[in-house]
Parts: sequence; C-alpha cells; structure tokens
Amino acid sequence: MQVILLERVAKLGQMGDVVDVKPGYARNFLLPQGKALSASDANVAAFEGRKAQLEADNLESKKEAEAMASRLDGQKFVIIRQASDAGALYGSVTTRDAADAATEAGFTVARGQVSLQKPIKDLGIHPVTVKLHPEVEVEILMNVARSPEEAELQEAGKSIQELAAEEEAQAEFEINELFDDIGSAASDDEDGLVETPESRADRDDQPR
Repeated sequence: MQVILLERVAKLGQMGDVVDVKPGYARNFLLPQGKALSASDANVAAFEGRKAQLEADNLESKKEAEAMASRLDGQKFVIIRQASDAGALYGSVTTRDAADAATEAGFTVARGQVSLQKPIKDLGIHPVTVKLHPEVEVEILMNVARSPEEAELQEAGKSIQELAAEEEAQAEFEINELFDDIGSAASDDEDGLVETPESRADRDDQPR
C-alpha cells in the first residue's frame, strides 16, 4: 500500500515522501495517528496544497521539542518498587511509569513518546528513550529502587549485587563479633576474672 508521509517517520522517510508500507501498518498506525495519508491522486494534490503550512507547523513543533529536550535530556527519575533480594522486580516498570515519573517532575511527557526496548524488570538505573518529535529524541534514566535510600546508593554507583554483598558482610561481621564476645566472657569466667554474685558472697564470708 502506498502512503504519503505527513511527517518524518523513522526507517520510512521524510515529510512528503510517498512510500510503500504493509496495509496493516498503514491502517493500524500511520493513518489513525495522522502520520500519513493514502497516496491517492486527491490526497497527493491536497498535500501539495498544504505542504508549506505543514512544513511551518513541523518547524515550530520541532523548536518547541528542542527547547524541552535541552531540559529533559539526561534527567534521572526515581521509581520505587518491591523486589527480591536478587533485584528482580515483582512486576515491571512500563512506558506509563516512565511518563508519569517525568510528568510529576514537571515535564510534559506522554506514554506514547516513551520507547522501551523491553519492560524494566530489575532494580538499577536504566536508560529510556523519549521521542519529543519525529526529529528530536532524548535519553532519560530511570533509577528503580526499593527505597529512596537505596536509590541514593545506586545513584552513587553501587549495584544491587554490591549492596547485597555489603549487607551480607556486615551481618557476618556482627555474628562473628557476637561469638567473640560470648567466647571472651566464657574464658574470663573460667579464669576467675569475672566476679559473679556467688563468688562475691564467698569472698565476703572469709575472715579478714
């Protein structure tokens, strides 16, 4: 099926190009999204009559997108989720979650502008692409953590594996310290260095 593009479409062409696409792609995406028209003689003639206005509108929207891109590019957003000790999320972070996080921070981002290669299913900092305009896209970072404190540690460059290893080492250290204290107390008791209530009573009964 031939269509005429009303804007730049990645891997297809620029505004005004007449391209061949699969009918399903045209009917389900390009035509309802207003990105193209079927390339009938009437539509091609209508496009030529509107071309100057469409190009002016596209230039204006591109400028607006570039202005937002300068503020949004590289921004980091924290998303709190429950996860296992190994870092696997109970669920996933979706395009809607990313759009909502950016919007709550003061940026106008729609779910359809967010592009994920695959759903985010692990703790950590994940890059996410936001398409602000057919010719303007930026990368933001989703810091997915179980708590704000964990998010800060991840921001400092520590992975969930490193955090788990540190917690395990700390727990092992505390257990060893506890056993050392118990062992030391038992040794002192055997050597008679620790005075118990009974030994104190025996001492007081002895003649002076």
